[in-house]
Amino acid sequence: MALALALHKQGQRAQIFEARSRGAVRGDARILALSHGSRQILEALGVWRQIEATPIAAIHVSQRGSFGRTRLSADDEGLPALGYVVAAASLGAALDAALLAQEVPYLEQARVDRVDCSDAGVRLHTNAGEAEAQLVVYAEGSAGSDAEAVVRDYRQSAVICVVAVAAPHGNVAWERFTDQGPVALLPLGVHMALVYTCASERAQALAQLDEGGFLADLQRHFGTRLKFVGASRRLVYPLALRRRRSPVAERAVWLGNAAQTLHPVAGQGFNLALRDVAQLARILVAARDPGEAGLLARYARARRLDRYATIGCTDALARLFTVDLPLARAARGAALLGLDLLPPLRHFVARRMIFGARAF
Repeated sequence: MALALALHKQGQRAQIFEARSRGAVRGDARILALSHGSRQILEALGVWRQIEATPIAAIHVSQRGSFGRTRLSADDEGLPALGYVVAAASLGAALDAALLAQEVPYLEQARVDRVDCSDAGVRLHTNAGEAEAQLVVYAEGSAGSDAEAVVRDYRQSAVICVVAVAAPHGNVAWERFTDQGPVALLPLGVHMALVYTCASERAQALAQLDEGGFLADLQRHFGTRLKFVGASRRLVYPLALRRRRSPVAERAVWLGNAAQTLHPVAGQGFNLALRDVAQLARILVAARDPGEAGLLARYARARRLDRYATIGCTDALARLFTVDLPLARAARGAALLGLDLLPPLRHFVARRMIFGARAF
């Protein structure tokens, strides 16, 4: 939806083929952490004001049971917020309303079964009929399991819910690394969105606990810096790294989860997707043939640094912070302490999180 809107705003024709019902996007239960850079992209699309967003003023990063912590602050970066927490349903509704207002063609319950490609263009075969285009963009789903896909199963799942806390959160987000996986708490209205990462078997057990049992477990696991007094229904998502070796092929582009599905640590997946969208739209400005091989190669080159840096960073954090050895814990603690004591390094990390690998 974001890409179709961006292309429409620069005078190009785009059409969405959605396998689900159109209203499904408005019922998405996920919570997204958007960087300030993502806010700028959504502002350019004209949808930011319609999204219900809670600003993140600071991020507290620590590891359980060991020394070392750091704190990133919007004031230090000279920004109104490091990022924003939004319900995926709110974002989807805002984009959908903009598409309706701009009368961008949107076919719902239109599953694409086959795509035939030639030098002249592509032909889409769907359950709703056939369509011709010059470029097809795969913007939903996963990176797949073909020869182009690289897959790493983390053997973890994320338990997602909204929790109530006893005291005001002060718009502070928490990223706490544990031997089971990272625990993230993000300000969402007066409550906090929780992403509790652990072994897949344990995640299923946590989801089945009653509210009191789950809150007691979360309190023991997170520590005493916050007091949890309520929790919504829990959802469980299995975690794996999936990425395509190349985000382009003949008259085709993959972006977002279709190009790379990341571990939720540091909340970079959807932000990377929006940067994909912004770059592709810039490359295709006034293109006579948007599927031309040279244009797609330019897009792939332009995204290479940001894409691989973000994938590599989240993968490293997901794996290195779960090594439960004394030397590893000490090294992680020293790294967090060093980050806290060295403002230029802290600034570098914050700008990368906010704007991607081309922040400097």
